[in-house]
Amino acid sequence: MIVLGVDPGLRITGYGAIACNGEANATVIEAGVITPDADAPLERRLGQLHAELIEVLESARPDVVVIEELWSGYKNPATAVLMGHARGVLCLAAHAQRIPVRHLVHSLVKRALVGSGSAGKDRVKRMVMQQLGLRVPPEPDDVSDALALALAFANIERTEARLGRLGVALSR
Repeated sequence: MIVLGVDPGLRITGYGAIACNGEANATVIEAGVITPDADAPLERRLGQLHAELIEVLESARPDVVVIEELWSGYKNPATAVLMGHARGVLCLAAHAQRIPVRHLVHSLVKRALVGSGSAGKDRVKRMVMQQLGLRVPPEPDDVSDALALALAFANIERTEARLGRLGVALSR
């Protein structure tokens, strides 16, 4: 299974595609950032974000796209609205390619990777490096966050599959 994690943003959107094979460690297929023109009007930045994600989807050919859920604690509600625009465009790009989209909150990502929903970015980044066998940390943080999303989804899916084989239902 190929999972594409996406950390949405209007200035920088991180992405990371990983290949997962059953119990084996995941490997990075492709990772990077999309950086729309910060001086462009909103509609142009959203168009750039959409077009560049389509290119990533065509290159990585993921089975699923995992996008970080909006965090409700934004100090500035306008930031949340802008993030909503970015998330909407990313969902649209995946839908246009007929790729299912899943959404994970950051605390679930942290729990799935390090066992604690309040883990710091450094712990999450170290776990991303460990699980992907990386010698250097993914940079910038947006790429690390995107890879964390993809890994967390893969870990959750693997756990649910194991429990399903045992006849146990996992509630999120």
